[in-house]
Amino acid sequence: MLISRTLIDAATAAHLPAHDVLFVDARFDLNQPGGRDPGKGDQDYALSHVPGAVRADLDRDLADMATPSQGRGRHPLPSAASFSAWLSRAGWRPDVQVVVYDAAGGSLAAARFWWLARLAGIDNVAVLDGGWPAWLAERLPTDNVLPLREPTTVHAVFDEAGTVNAEELAEGVASGRLLLLDARAAPRYRGEVEPLDPVAGHVPGARNRPFSENLDADGRFRSPEELARAFKATIAAHPAEDVVHMCGSGVTACHNLLAMEYAGLCGSRLYAPSWSGWVSDPSRAVATGEG
Repeated sequence: MLISRTLIDAATAAHLPAHDVLFVDARFDLNQPGGRDPGKGDQDYALSHVPGAVRADLDRDLADMATPSQGRGRHPLPSAASFSAWLSRAGWRPDVQVVVYDAAGGSLAAARFWWLARLAGIDNVAVLDGGWPAWLAERLPTDNVLPLREPTTVHAVFDEAGTVNAEELAEGVASGRLLLLDARAAPRYRGEVEPLDPVAGHVPGARNRPFSENLDADGRFRSPEELARAFKATIAAHPAEDVVHMCGSGVTACHNLLAMEYAGLCGSRLYAPSWSGWVSDPSRAVATGEG
């Protein structure tokens, strides 16, 4: 079943037959009072979630935090085998519509899950537009029951063409063949502040496209037409296939990937290590200011 391959609204998702949908709770919060609380997403899920939703944690399930990064960034991509194991435990089947949500408009870390699924060749995955807050605003059912799903056997393979390594990125941006969009907030892009990584600034030649500009004030995505106009103004003559996205650690960059896809601008790619991976090599150039 394929209802959506980009976004789905809460009312539509709530009325999908239970046997035809797999809800994924990907809530994660980097900004807790007193510092980062990596367990908050699990705690929130245990208290209340979309009925039947399974849990996918950014650190545990959508990144490989156990292997030394070696330039792979703060949230290294999981292996295809690891993602396949998660899909198997969740009971994923090719005929179900997957609906993934977080509480931050898709940026932490629903869009990351969506992109990993696409990298694995799974098209019937949609991010819940507006996320958990939109579900609550519609007064839709919630519970705290741990679902029992029949495990399946999944052997996913990641399409390496969906990513760009540092060498290809540097050459492509320098030659003008590739356009790099940085999804971080403007002060971080300009190098005025850097709360997470040891060096401030951006990759020379990158343009700034904060992921927050994809959303309306209510946390839902802007219309496809609005997004298409905005991205076309930013990428100019570059075709979508020559656009590469980055952020701090390869998570919020997926939000821009999703927004472009929703706007009909398909085929852009991800520099997964992002800024944290780029600055792990002190020989790489760093720019500051407006770019």
